[in-house]
Amino acid sequence: MQVAAVSETAFGEPVGLEKAFREHHGRVLRAAYRITGNAQDSEDILQTVFLRLAQKSDFVAENVPSYLYRAAINASIDLLRARREGAVTLDEAARTVRSPETPERARESGEIREWLRRALATVPALAAEMFALRYLEGHGNTEIARMLGVSRVRVAVALHRTRQRLQQELRQRKES
Repeated sequence: MQVAAVSETAFGEPVGLEKAFREHHGRVLRAAYRITGNAQDSEDILQTVFLRLAQKSDFVAENVPSYLYRAAINASIDLLRARREGAVTLDEAARTVRSPETPERARESGEIREWLRRALATVPALAAEMFALRYLEGHGNTEIARMLGVSRVRVAVALHRTRQRLQQELRQRKES
């Protein structure tokens, strides 16, 4: 089966990537959740898997469900490895900003909040809005897409790119 990286419709039926997402997103999400044990991480992995698929313009697989399942497993394991190696994640930073637990965390929260404001000012406005809605306000991708009048795929791609950029900046900040 070939999965086109286009989300056009034919006679009202989704084709390509959108169809693959609609048919298999639950399987990918469940596989990721079984490994990570975290719903937000599972959603991030779901986005990563389909974003990678969207970037492969010549993708062909005999068994798309199996491919997506394996991709979810691998992305989940990669996430767990990164955490074990002490990588700082944006999710951890966002949790610190939303609910500091101690006076030290409150001070750190203020610093991270200020850094995040400056960093979000450097990304496109729509991407910054999506990021804030998702990670600071806690809205899901479907809800964000509906609120902003864009597709879920566009939300996923924007969030993925913004997360990558901010994650890199956060790592550099922690190292200095």
